[in-house]
Amino acid sequence: MEQSTAPPDETVPSTSLSDVPDLLDGVPRQRDAGEPGAKRSGAAAGSRAAGAMGVPPRELVRAWGRVGAAAPRSARPRTRPPVRTGLRQGRAPLPGAARWRRDVPARCGVRVRRLLPTPAGTPFTFGFAVVLVGTSLVAEFGAPGLVHALLQGSSTDVAHLVRMPVTVLVASALWVAGVTSPYTVGFLLVMTALERRVGGVRAAGVFLLGHVLATLATEGLVGIGVLVGDLPDSSLHRLDYGISFGVAASTGALAGLLTPLLRWPVLAGFGALLVEDLLAFTDPMTNWGHLIALAIGVATWPVVRRWHRVRARQSPDTARAAVPA
Repeated sequence: MEQSTAPPDETVPSTSLSDVPDLLDGVPRQRDAGEPGAKRSGAAAGSRAAGAMGVPPRELVRAWGRVGAAAPRSARPRTRPPVRTGLRQGRAPLPGAARWRRDVPARCGVRVRRLLPTPAGTPFTFGFAVVLVGTSLVAEFGAPGLVHALLQGSSTDVAHLVRMPVTVLVASALWVAGVTSPYTVGFLLVMTALERRVGGVRAAGVFLLGHVLATLATEGLVGIGVLVGDLPDSSLHRLDYGISFGVAASTGALAGLLTPLLRWPVLAGFGALLVEDLLAFTDPMTNWGHLIALAIGVATWPVVRRWHRVRARQSPDTARAAVPA
C-alpha cells in the first residue's frame, strides 16, 4: 500500500472557524493561547463561551446549585474592613506622648476659663464684677471727701437702716476693700461656679439673701446693745459695707452642690478662717456676720440642689457638677 506525503515546502491549509466544530459564531478567544487551531471539547467550549457572555459556566452552576445564586463563602474574595483611627484622611496618627501634649493643655485651658466669669456664660457675675471694678477705682483715685461721703451714704448702719433700708442694703453691696482683697477673688470664683450650676437669677438671690439677713442680724444686735447701754451711741453710725456676707452665703450654698470629697474641705477651711478672724476680736460684729451668712448658705442646700437638677434637665451642658444624693 502506497503512502503519499506532502512535499517539505508545501504549507498546510488553515481551517476556517466555520469548519471547526464546537465553536460559536461571534464569540472571541475560543482557542487556547499558544495552540492555534486546536480543538476543544464541546463542554469546555460551551463553558468558555458562556463565561464570555456573563453566564456562569456549567461546572459553577452545578457547584453553586442554580444560576444567579450567591457564591459560597469559600469562593468569595476576602476583604478587610477599613480601620477607623478617628483621624482625618491624609493625617498620620500622632504618637501617644505627642497626642497627650497636644490635648491636655487645651482641656486645661477650657477648665481654667470656666472658673472665671464671662458675659455669655455668667452674666450676673460678670456684670457685678465690672461694677465692683468701677467702684474700686473711684475709692482708690477719687477725692477723699467724695469717697467718704459715698461710703457713709451706702453704709448699712442702724441709723440708715431705720430711714432707708432698701437703698443702703443695695448700695452697700457695691463696694469692696480693694480689687485684690480676698473676698473680691472669692466673689469671682464662688459666684461663677454657683451661677453655672443654678443660673444667674438664683445665684443673685442666694447672694442677696445672705447679704441682707446677715446684715440685719448683726446690726440688730448693735441696736439692742445701744438700747441696753452695752454699746455707745456712736455705734449707730459705724461704717458697714461690702460683699463679704454675700460671698460667705454663696460659699455655703455652693458647697452643697459639690461632691463630698470637695464639700467638707471647703466648709472646714472657710469656716476655720472665719473662726480665726472672730478669735482675733478685731471686728466681732462683722466676724459673727460672716459665720451667720455661711450658716444661711448651708441652710439653702435643699433649694439649690433642686434648682441644680432643674437646670441640668433644661441645659445639661451648663450643669457640670453632679448633685449628691
